[in-house]
Amino acid sequence: MAEQSPLEDFKQVLTGTARAIAREPEIEIAFTADAPSQVGKNFRVPMPGRLLPPEQVAEARGFADGMALRLKHHNDAVHQANRPPEAVAGAVFDAVETARVEAIGARAMAGVRANLHHALDMRMRSDPIARAQGPDEVPLPTAIGLLVRERLTGDASPAAAQAGLDMVRDWIEEKGGADLDALARSLDDQSAYARLVQKLLQDLELTANPDDIDPTEADNEGEDEQEGQGEQEQQQSEEGQAEAQMDARAEQAEGDAEDGEQQEMDAESDMDADGEPGEEGEEGMMPVRPNRPLSDLPPQFDYKSWTTEFDEVIAATELCDDDELTRLRAYLDQQLTHLQGAVTKLANRLQRRLMAQQNRSWDFDQEEGLLDAARLARVVVSPGSSLSYKIERDTEFKDTVVTLLIDNSGSMRGRPISIAAISADILARTLERCGVKTEILGFTTRAWKGGQSRESWLSAGRPAAPGRLNDLRHILYKAADEPWRRAKKSLGLMMREGLLKENIDGEALLWAHNRLVARPEDRKILMVISDGAPVDDSTLSVNNGAYLERHLRQVINWIEARSPVELCAIGIGHDVTRYYQKAVTIMDAEQLGGTMIEQLAGLFDTE
Repeated sequence: MAEQSPLEDFKQVLTGTARAIAREPEIEIAFTADAPSQVGKNFRVPMPGRLLPPEQVAEARGFADGMALRLKHHNDAVHQANRPPEAVAGAVFDAVETARVEAIGARAMAGVRANLHHALDMRMRSDPIARAQGPDEVPLPTAIGLLVRERLTGDASPAAAQAGLDMVRDWIEEKGGADLDALARSLDDQSAYARLVQKLLQDLELTANPDDIDPTEADNEGEDEQEGQGEQEQQQSEEGQAEAQMDARAEQAEGDAEDGEQQEMDAESDMDADGEPGEEGEEGMMPVRPNRPLSDLPPQFDYKSWTTEFDEVIAATELCDDDELTRLRAYLDQQLTHLQGAVTKLANRLQRRLMAQQNRSWDFDQEEGLLDAARLARVVVSPGSSLSYKIERDTEFKDTVVTLLIDNSGSMRGRPISIAAISADILARTLERCGVKTEILGFTTRAWKGGQSRESWLSAGRPAAPGRLNDLRHILYKAADEPWRRAKKSLGLMMREGLLKENIDGEALLWAHNRLVARPEDRKILMVISDGAPVDDSTLSVNNGAYLERHLRQVINWIEARSPVELCAIGIGHDVTRYYQKAVTIMDAEQLGGTMIEQLAGLFDTE
């Protein structure tokens, strides 16, 4: 029996240690050259060199220990229930939770403490905090996470981060020092700890304080004027925009007293003001990061939900068992055998166009670079000739991720949803071959006519204007990092009877957008496929008739104006060009596959 390599021995030791820390015998560890990641009990940690350099070994140990501690001490359901929706606040919340779970291990085990410190030290050398030249360039999630770690463990932050951390330390301590001190008292209680973190975020002005919100604000024009003046004092450089936003709110409040048609007209005229929510309060915060993505500025729309308690984001594999998925997928393939050939031809054309953009090109006859083997014959024929070198030109093709957001409402039942599923399937397969990651999402509701949300509202005495009044169901058919072959069966779920119900497009669009913004790729494309305007009988029966459509318009306007995500849409028998700037409407579902591919090809051809 051949001896194992030192690298394999090290992996076995690493796996055994992680299993012992987490008390979970099914943990598996693999080495990766990409970013470390954790999916359930499968850990991917940085691969050390073949000779196991000590600093690389310690880094791998630190990541493995951190993942094991997270598996043992972190409850994701509790985390998501308390995580704020704002992008910056959410990132801080994640960083502070990581500091909690690692502090539990560091305080209990000296070896784990050393490993975690070494891994953190390695991360901080490449973190933006190490390159910050001023307070506005310091990433707040990193800085606050480091300060929490100092409080919980007593260990100093890595040297690489000290200069950047000192730029914002006094501001954070002044605003939230007491909150930081309180965190150590709830280290072992994730729910209590999360509530303290929410208080910290409010004191740092990263989230709104619920006690400061007046529920009658939208109906009181005088209070709106006072709020607008306060915002002007906070952001003098954007005084005109704050006034415009204040006026837009006043117009919208007046419109709420009029009929539905007039409100829809008001919503269109107010869309620009409401669609740029980043001005409120965010710029008054110190320090400000003017170079951060505009999508970090949270949207603040005149829209609310009665409750989010019954909403769910769920993988397709959790909605039915494997045997049923296999049967549904076979049914889908059988339904569209004749269509698949035509769409595949178009997909191959898209692949050729993408691969042409990614092809390597070279500059020849250079003085240095890679030796050009094709020109070695010249040296044989003419020994006096010098060797020839070549240099590869940089490709301009950006690392890209594409999200397909498919309307799973009841009106899509039959031919449209079948074609949407198979077109998404073929497109994902094509883009994967081109190195473009693809995510496939669906949105619907859990029930007709309101479900548990409506029951909750009825038991509360039917308060007026409750907002969205149904249980959302957002479905993950294929994650961006998931290979197509693993997700193939999941798309068959769209064929399941009873899945397709009602559609609340605005919230689904925000959900898909926020998933995209969190991705590391340089270019992000979101394609929406729908066959009608937002419809939910439960919500529209107790709110204004334009309530859901107005929110959809505001979300679209905000993404198109403020976000790095490129947004396009395809309407099936429904004119979506009145909502989206980049959109096309098809009257026959048979055209969907070709239209999706042409739309994407046009985006990739556009610089």
